[in-house]
Amino acid sequence: MRFVLTAFISYIIVNIGQIILKIHKKLLRYVGFVQNVLEEEDIRVKPEKVYACFNKDKDVRLSSSSGAVFSSLAEYVLNKNGIVYGVTMSEDCYSAEFIAITDRSGLTKLRGSKYLQAKVGDTFKKVKVELQAGKLVLFTGTGCQVNGLKNFLGKDYDNLICMDVICHGVPSPALWREYAQYQEKKMRGKLKSINFRCKDDSWADFVMKEVIKSIPKNKMEKYFISKDNDSYMRMFLQDYCLRPSCYECTAKKVKMSDLTIADFWGINNVAPDMDDGLGTSLVLIRTAKGNELFESANRNMKMKEVSYEDGVKGNPAEYRSCVRPSERDKFFEDMRTMRFEELKEKYAAPIRYSLKTRVKRKIKATIRKILRVIGGQKVSNGDYGLLFVFNSEEIL
Repeated sequence: MRFVLTAFISYIIVNIGQIILKIHKKLLRYVGFVQNVLEEEDIRVKPEKVYACFNKDKDVRLSSSSGAVFSSLAEYVLNKNGIVYGVTMSEDCYSAEFIAITDRSGLTKLRGSKYLQAKVGDTFKKVKVELQAGKLVLFTGTGCQVNGLKNFLGKDYDNLICMDVICHGVPSPALWREYAQYQEKKMRGKLKSINFRCKDDSWADFVMKEVIKSIPKNKMEKYFISKDNDSYMRMFLQDYCLRPSCYECTAKKVKMSDLTIADFWGINNVAPDMDDGLGTSLVLIRTAKGNELFESANRNMKMKEVSYEDGVKGNPAEYRSCVRPSERDKFFEDMRTMRFEELKEKYAAPIRYSLKTRVKRKIKATIRKILRVIGGQKVSNGDYGLLFVFNSEEIL
């Protein structure tokens, strides 16, 4: 009996030892896996080089959101008989969608930010067909769209260059449609074009520019609305209307793009010589392919290399998701049941500046305009701190 008990205990001890050894090995493999993932993510996230730069063509820069770097890179690809994929507004201005362009004339459609989720449709399939045909392709979009394309393709293509933008978050297309229709009803016309980042007056203090064809007057009218007073921009910048995934964005941890572009917020503190008030781009070079494109296409750009820390100091959206507001779910409930006018009254009350602040802003804007006139730059009319309109005979 004692022998049997001893043998049983020995058997248990040996097996427990083997189990512990197996667990130990699995733990080592897991730790190694986690370490490799972290190292891989660190390699992916931290760029090879970082630049402040802008296009030397002022007209192109004024029609772009920041420094018009996209235009320079896209033109290079087009000159190589390549294809550029990007986002434009639909003809009725109710949505945003991906399109492909093959010549410089199409670049005007792709310039500028579009603050709503874009329809991808069958774009990924079209990109794959072009790549397999040997065409050089530049695909531009948000980080999650670039990652989606790469996962769809399933392999790397030497003739594919992917460029993403530092993304704050993607607003609801349904909310934009409600806003656009509300504006049309309010202005008694049809929305013909939208510029989310009009910087005729200021790059940092940009406005919404809406061109509406007036039904009663049968002519085009332009409306300029401060981002601080526009209801849609207020809801967007307060993070009410973003996709659920935007609050925990995985694309900020796994970067599959070759280069990333954004506004270089804080450039006046980092490199004052690169700030003339017309817009400066931040460029993050992530791969050798991205660096090759940038080096080949930067002849018409003024540029300066900076540190990664200085580059993202004013752009935390490069590595951090926005915080989900506690009212976010209630906002979408209200959006389904409220008229837009009620929704904006509840969630988008305009910022009320003191008289002193308004005077300061007006003086600064006037000084900027004077300096631009001295520099020979065309200046538009208007007080962009308020909503105003003027007639235009141009037909869009």
